[in-house]
Amino acid sequence: MLRGPASWTRTALTLLLAYAAARLCVWLGTPIPWMIGPLLCTGLVSVFGARTESWAPLRNLGQWVIGAALGLYFTPEVGALVASLWWAIVLGVAWALMLGLGLAAWLRRVHAARLRLPPQQLLSTTYFAGAIGGASEMTLLAERQGARTDLVAAAHSLRVLLVTVTIPFALQAAGVRGLDALPPAIRVVQPGGLALLGLLTLAGALLMQRLGRANPWFMGALVATMAITLSGVQLSALPATLTELSQLFIGVSLGVRFTPAFAHTAPRWLGSVALATCVMMGLCAGFGWLMAQLTGLHPVTMLLGSAPGGIAEMAITAKVLQLGVPVVTAFQVCRLVAVLVLAEPVYRWRFARA
Repeated sequence: MLRGPASWTRTALTLLLAYAAARLCVWLGTPIPWMIGPLLCTGLVSVFGARTESWAPLRNLGQWVIGAALGLYFTPEVGALVASLWWAIVLGVAWALMLGLGLAAWLRRVHAARLRLPPQQLLSTTYFAGAIGGASEMTLLAERQGARTDLVAAAHSLRVLLVTVTIPFALQAAGVRGLDALPPAIRVVQPGGLALLGLLTLAGALLMQRLGRANPWFMGALVATMAITLSGVQLSALPATLTELSQLFIGVSLGVRFTPAFAHTAPRWLGSVALATCVMMGLCAGFGWLMAQLTGLHPVTMLLGSAPGGIAEMAITAKVLQLGVPVVTAFQVCRLVAVLVLAEPVYRWRFARA
């Protein structure tokens, strides 16, 4: 699709605004400034009617870089640690599925009379709005089942926003950071190795895209880098400036979702989602504490691993604050894959004939 001068101008102005917000957050000392600043600033001006715009290739670039950056943590030693936690990851997936079903049931009970939807549409709308998965993927699945996709998309966007903002600020207020005993395999940028890493991760991203997988630029780069790092090969670290800009691109891509139409989407529905998200964060904190007792890992690492936010956002939080990056990434990736695979079959089994 061709983009006109007006579209390019909106994108450039949005990026300039996001950059200014990121620099302000750096100066203020907020957590994850390069993502939270652009996210909040872009979202705020968007919801008041400013014509902000995110360019998809920049969002893909951001996910590509972050996926590669996270994959550098998966040394053979870390890989063995994560593999030994398979049972905890399974419990985390089960927890996410139960949490989603609980949220769906609560939304259905609260809004059955207010939304005045046909029974089957109410079931599909609340079910996919409650599922703890990717916003775009859950919206596509919801559309196939005849749900109100505007309500589903709004629920996921608001949930990710609240989790992405609340948890980092709470952790900073509590003074929690720097728990990683195992840093990335390599910390030095090596031009030749960086170029080769870029080519290999690009191939992984394009392969995932061709196969129609979810989050192909993130997942493809992550899997490719993990394979390299787990084999003991150390190509190069990533420049800090590149990872910061990638966080900015991801923040902008989230912020532009909050249009005036979003603000007018069933205010009571959004209020219910906001309340439920806060409750879920509290429940995940309790679940994280329990899992920490069982695994011996830090409760904050397990909180991020089970938190109902987006995979990239929670992994970035873990990376910037150094809070168990490999474990958080493994939990979030496995949860995403499981929810994407199981969400529609569970719906058909549980609700299709309701």
